[in-house]
Amino acid sequence: MRKLSPQDIPRLTPSDARSADPHPISVIVHNVRSIYNVGSMFRTADAARVEHLYLTGYTGTPDHKNLHKTALGAQDVVSWSAHDDVTPVINDLRAEGYSIGVLEITDEPLHPAEAPATSFPLAIIVGNEVTGVEDDIVSLADLAFELPQYGMKHSLNVSVAAGMALSHLVRRFRHLHDLQDTPGNRALETELPDV
Repeated sequence: MRKLSPQDIPRLTPSDARSADPHPISVIVHNVRSIYNVGSMFRTADAARVEHLYLTGYTGTPDHKNLHKTALGAQDVVSWSAHDDVTPVINDLRAEGYSIGVLEITDEPLHPAEAPATSFPLAIIVGNEVTGVEDDIVSLADLAFELPQYGMKHSLNVSVAAGMALSHLVRRFRHLHDLQDTPGNRALETELPDV
């Protein structure tokens, strides 16, 4: 085993990344206060090749220079838009045929690796670092995704949770559609884990 150098790792160029077919998953980042968490979600969105990031409420945007410290250039290739109100975004996506999911602890939890085929295209909402996704927004969702936790805390950092959920959701979509991995689209495992 040897660590690959950056030159040895197959990856898309920025131009290719902008034009590559995304996975049919969008992320609504609602009222996330830390610009570093938002930057991290840009980087994760690029890695997962999601369709779009909707930055809603008071979530910061790439106009904030500190976002670049964690996005590391992903802000230049990930499609994004900013919206004051999340509800019209949810309504528009639903009208376009998207299922709406929340990443939140609810009484109807579903592991992201078990997302039904009918849930794609999917828009997943992640919320505030302290309060999560507000109840009125949860009530608009079709699905609630939850990540198992085995320690004292009942939640993860929002950007970490979003990354874990997106990893499972992308792998689930690729598994359901029998998509093969190619350069720039590299997977470490070929089988989905048992959940």
